This record gives sequence, C-alpha cells and structure tokens, in this order.
Amino acid sequence: MTSNRPYLLRAIYDWISDNGLTPYVLVDAGQPGVKVPAHVVKNGQVVLNLAMRAVANLDLGNDRIAFQARFSGVSQNIVIPVAAVLALYAQENGQGMMFPADENDEMAAPVEAVDDATSEAPAAGGDDDRPKRGAPHLRVVK
Repeated sequence: MTSNRPYLLRAIYDWISDNGLTPYVLVDAGQPGVKVPAHVVKNGQVVLNLAMRAVANLDLGNDRIAFQARFSGVSQNIVIPVAAVLALYAQENGQGMMFPADENDEMAAPVEAVDDATSEAPAAGGDDDRPKRGAPHLRVVK
C-alpha cells in the first residue's frame, strides 16, 4: 500500500485552514531532497508557515510539498519530501499531527502541542495561559 502521510497532510492542512488558523510544518532538514534556505535551519529542523498568504504555488503532492516563499525579501523555491515532514500543526494553538521520523511506521500520532523551542515564529497575542515567547522577529516591509 502507498503511504498515508500525504493524505493526512492534506487533510490536516485543510482542517487547520478551514478553521481560520495558520498551518505550520516542522521539517527534518537533514532528509535527502529537502530544499530550504540554510539560514532558516536550526538543529537540523525548520518550521515553515504554509498559509496561503505566506506562500505561492503551494503543491501538496503525494511525494513532496513544493511552494515559493520569501526569506529576507528574496523569493525561494522550497521542496520538502513528504517523508521529511515531522509535524503539521496550527500555530495559534499547537493542534495538529506529528508524524514518525521513519516512513516505515504507518501510524501517525495526534498531538495537542508542538515544542515551542522548534518554532521560530512569534505567538499570536491574547490573554490565555499559553507560555509567553520572546519579542517577535517581524519587520514592516513596504
């Protein structure tokens, strides 16, 4: 049988987007075929925003996720083999799904939150009991 991972990725992506949240993907940047800018990789992993407002030409295929995104104002082509995806989750509340690092593991484990240490993006403001992160690393581009 084919891997269920690409089907689960598309379903979780749609669920997160349909609920008005921001889909983030956690990627094992050391996997063969991963094409991301080297400066965004931390500890062999990278967290990327997959929201439609953040990427162009998003293709959630059976073998790879491909899109264009801007890093430091420069458009880059990003390619992520499906096997390199470690998690797909909503940035605002951490709900989503974690995937086994080994493609031979057929079951994916649901998760309630992803470790904030792996995420580069700032948390959305609010008066809830989530731990507060450091100052945002955003700048206005005109």
